[in-house]
Amino acid sequence: MAGGIYNKPIVFALTATVVILIGTAVTMFYPMLTPEMHPKLENLKPFTALQLAGRDIYQREGCVNCHTQTVRPLKSEVMRYGEYSKAGEFAYDRPFLWGSKRTGPDLARIGGKYPDAWHYKHFDKPQAMFAESNMPAYTFLKDEKLDPASIEAHMKGLSMPYTTEEMAALSGKTGMDALVAYMQVIGTAVKKAAAPAAAVASTVKEKHFENPLAGNPQAIAKGKDLYAKNCATCHGANAKGDIGPSLVDDEFFYEKGDLPDDDYFEVTNNGTSEGYTEDGRVGKGGMPGFKDSLSKDDIWSIVAYLRSIKGK
Repeated sequence: MAGGIYNKPIVFALTATVVILIGTAVTMFYPMLTPEMHPKLENLKPFTALQLAGRDIYQREGCVNCHTQTVRPLKSEVMRYGEYSKAGEFAYDRPFLWGSKRTGPDLARIGGKYPDAWHYKHFDKPQAMFAESNMPAYTFLKDEKLDPASIEAHMKGLSMPYTTEEMAALSGKTGMDALVAYMQVIGTAVKKAAAPAAAVASTVKEKHFENPLAGNPQAIAKGKDLYAKNCATCHGANAKGDIGPSLVDDEFFYEKGDLPDDDYFEVTNNGTSEGYTEDGRVGKGGMPGFKDSLSKDDIWSIVAYLRSIKGK
């Protein structure tokens, strides 16, 4: 019987084709229909109407042509951009916006990295934040009023839940508002690494380190130039505050009373995230660290300059 099928090439070919198709369906197509193949992270939520409108603008303006939204599981990428991307954080990305070219930096972990005011200023004039940036300005988005009817149609088309109140809240919102809202949600479904226990504990340092460049005229001049290039966009040209807080008042991390130079050094070096503490004081986050772009002497020079304009 078995030998008979081998003597019938057409029957054998059809039988083999059917067996291969069944095997393919069982091993490839069927799994694609199971929930396990479409994971969602616990913290992942559907886009709100404002966030989806911002995502539409992101696509329309071709931002995906210059920015990626995926961090590969490589040490160099994780160190630069943050936790590598997980399949479960893209369940509502239709289509996905991973991108393939980094003319600008990766945005997979941009959500919550900067305050809203930083993004508004950056989209309005990118070169004000990064002098060498070749990113075009999107000032016109401030005058582009959102169309709630169009956004509602997109919500329905992508099966995104929404409420009447949410749609009503779009009244008066602009394309800039939407794009900033979208920036702030990208990558937030992935939990950030917990801060070290020592950083969480509200303890006061017993020993502080002196600034080795304190009072050095050359260091102060260097620090002034570095401040203008790296810090003035957020803290103001005179360091009295703008997006970020004042650096010349008698407060540190929203508490009265200044702190020593090494605290300024550590915040500048490490940056801050929500819950970050320095010498027992808790910050709100939103400041990037400069350890990868500035040397220790550079940071100490900036601190020396700040002390000089504070008269200390």
